[in-house]
Amino acid sequence: MRIDLHTHSSVSDGTDTPTQLVRKAAEAGLDVLGLTDHDTFDGLREARLAAEAVGVVVLPGIEMSCQLEGASVHLLGYGCNPHFEELLDELARVRVGRSGRLPEMLTKLAELGMPLTETEIAEQVGASPSLGRPHVADAMVAKGYVKDRQEAFDRFLYEGGPAYANRYSCQLRRGVELIRRAGGVPVIAHPWGRGRDRELTPAMLSELAMEYRLEGIEVDHPDHDADTRVRLRALAERLGLLTLGSSDHHGLGKVNNPLACETTDPAVYTELVRRIRARGGQL
Repeated sequence: MRIDLHTHSSVSDGTDTPTQLVRKAAEAGLDVLGLTDHDTFDGLREARLAAEAVGVVVLPGIEMSCQLEGASVHLLGYGCNPHFEELLDELARVRVGRSGRLPEMLTKLAELGMPLTETEIAEQVGASPSLGRPHVADAMVAKGYVKDRQEAFDRFLYEGGPAYANRYSCQLRRGVELIRRAGGVPVIAHPWGRGRDRELTPAMLSELAMEYRLEGIEVDHPDHDADTRVRLRALAERLGLLTLGSSDHHGLGKVNNPLACETTDPAVYTELVRRIRARGGQL
């Protein structure tokens, strides 16, 4: 059984529609696909309808934009009730924060000699309710300012970069609690990638697991080298956390994250499903 539990569609910042993503999963030999769009459940219905035709199981998920001591942290939630009002309200606040920072980003880009309009950004967002920096990057590519998303992030849009603007995101501890209250299983995405080990220390992960009931971390992820994976796996074993493996696939949005390049152990997936069922979550 092949399982990839962290992917994105065009409903957030991926480049494949949910239907295209599910079909690609079948072509890649995946049995289970976790759809975890940023701060929205909107792609799940289409993905599950497409999955019926190709024999792939879609595990409902989300990637929630959170922050810890001012640093961005991404929190995956599996099996959440997509109608749980308190979680939906928080996701709406996060999405408003995404769009609310756009004028500041456009001002900074104009000052850098790369003017863009909100209309040009909207052309990249399409029908997605979750506007993000990748859409700004795509508009920069379309105008010829950079060659691809990666260059846009590496030079301008990275956290603290010359075209970056802060936005509202959920406090990480509250995010863990909301996902559990919605019947889901909270898992921190790529915890030690991109320098996040400074905030997500072993002591902090222990606090999140013991006091807030965090249940898992991504270990096998393209952002983690071999040594990081060994250390994270050992820490997860000590804390009793599930260890996931996932591609974080964004279609053409992340060229180094092909679908199924990292996968989750079937035994971990079985336990994940068991927990979702036990608390009445969505499968």
